[in-house]
Amino acid sequence: MSFSNLYPVTTSVRRLSDLSGLWNFKFDPDGLGKKEKWTQGLPSPMTMPVPASFADIFTDKKSREYTGDFWYEKEIYIPGEWRDMEVGLRFEGAAHRATVYVNGTKAGSHEGGFLPFTVIISKSVAFDAPNLISVQVNNELREDCLPVGRTAELADGSKMAKGYFDFFNYSGLIRPVKLVALPKKHITDYSLTYSLIDKCAEVNYSVTANHKNGFRVSAAIYDESGNLSGEAEGKEGSIYISNVRLWEVHNAYLYKFVFKIIDGETVIDEYTDQIGIRTFEIDGHDFLLNGKPIYMKGFGKHEESESSGRGLNPSVLKRDFELMKWIGANSFRTAHYPHSEETLRLADREGIMVVDEVAAVGLMASTLNFFDASQGPQTRFFQKETTAKLLERHLQQLKELILRDKNRACVVAWCVANEPETTDDESRPYFETVFAKARALDPQHRPLTFTSLMTATPDKCKCADLCDFISLNRYYGWYVFGGNEITAAENIFRQELAGWTGRIPDKPFVFSEYGADTASGIHKLPSVMWSEEYQTEYLNMCHRVFDSLPFVRGEQVWAFADFQTGEGIMRVDGNKKGIFTRSRQPKAAAHLLKERWEGLPLRFKSEEE
Repeated sequence: MSFSNLYPVTTSVRRLSDLSGLWNFKFDPDGLGKKEKWTQGLPSPMTMPVPASFADIFTDKKSREYTGDFWYEKEIYIPGEWRDMEVGLRFEGAAHRATVYVNGTKAGSHEGGFLPFTVIISKSVAFDAPNLISVQVNNELREDCLPVGRTAELADGSKMAKGYFDFFNYSGLIRPVKLVALPKKHITDYSLTYSLIDKCAEVNYSVTANHKNGFRVSAAIYDESGNLSGEAEGKEGSIYISNVRLWEVHNAYLYKFVFKIIDGETVIDEYTDQIGIRTFEIDGHDFLLNGKPIYMKGFGKHEESESSGRGLNPSVLKRDFELMKWIGANSFRTAHYPHSEETLRLADREGIMVVDEVAAVGLMASTLNFFDASQGPQTRFFQKETTAKLLERHLQQLKELILRDKNRACVVAWCVANEPETTDDESRPYFETVFAKARALDPQHRPLTFTSLMTATPDKCKCADLCDFISLNRYYGWYVFGGNEITAAENIFRQELAGWTGRIPDKPFVFSEYGADTASGIHKLPSVMWSEEYQTEYLNMCHRVFDSLPFVRGEQVWAFADFQTGEGIMRVDGNKKGIFTRSRQPKAAAHLLKERWEGLPLRFKSEEE
């Protein structure tokens, strides 16, 4: 098995087949699959769509809540003309861990349900003949895996996922599965960095391959009209583009990059990608996109929808981007896990900035994470016996995320964790290791952050100074001092921020979460919590605070849309903090935000405003 960080494409020498559709499927609550040789055929399977999460497809609770092993199976044919190629199965997302078998033989396994992996199957398959693909998937939660949680056993012997996070544990083959065929000698990766000088761009590239000698590398860049903008030869080099068209928010321009391995006059391999050229950095309190200040406005955003759960749904994905453009948003955070590659490629095309988050959520031992993060007890999370193994997996998934997304123009920052318990002294060495790893991996040196929970106040947080910008999740007026106490909430909110000014005076702050649960259609005068009127009053209060503080340079409201959570008396069929309903229709707050965001100056709060 090899980690595949290059998105699969068809070129003159690369081949690709999408295996999306109906697969065979079977639960394995007793762990009989291996013993009974299900790798050679599932007994009495049902059908299941891929990609999709299985949970919301069922009508019975036992199936919807199923936790444990389950199997997928599909018969595929592989063309004979692929005999001399390296053939692989690429899984874009198998939540949360998977083992792949081909014709009964193990081909590989992977941990981490939101990142892609490829198993090489060239030596295990028959060409021009049927081949059986079997995948054993497991969705149990543990304290040494991401996302973090535990698995309980109920009285009837069944298992139940207990996440230390506030979203439903959707699982399965949640993203496409693709059959790929590459030349035996092929490009394995490439990296890009940029320098801007007046109207010109210097594009620095490096290309790696699975062999080192006996070939040359060429690189070429074409504009959107197909005209050659520049070219170079060598595994590393620079290409100068005059009168460059830069990638801008809501005005994306994508160049076509073509990399080739050439032996004599023969093209051994060719890889193409659509890439936006831009720079992003921090200068004092300013975020600078292409050297110009920009204020972040947008959402924390889950990747899920009705019926398909966390499964990739292109129609919903496109609708989400249309809503973001309609409301005037320019950014979102991929809460709380890497979103699909299709999501990021669409963000590239639409000109939406992304704060890209690894699945390090639940780093506080609480099944009421959303409540305890605001006012709960200390759990000494980073002093557990499982911490060393968790850190190992955290670093691995961070590496896979950065390798996957490092060339995407839309990705302007990395978020290395959501609401970790950084009030624990042991959190400091843990996150020093995480931040050092991230800084070493990204050739573009994007800014780094983590989102801070409410109990990690400026006098208690041990790790905030590690961040290049501070991301605060704050719910004054909802989880604390809600309803008629909202005036007190505003005063206490301002007091905390005054403390942050004293501790970290020279970095930008982003409110990565702020919001109030709202049941669409509930109206009340005077307002009460859960009404649409209260949500708008709450947002107006937060915005008064943001606008009065010069170091606040971004707001990403929680959340883009209502989303599913586990059951509980604190949740009414999920989290209702969405600005849009789960069916992607606006609440009153959507119109408030549209007016605000469309009215904010492009360089809000900057000295150039």
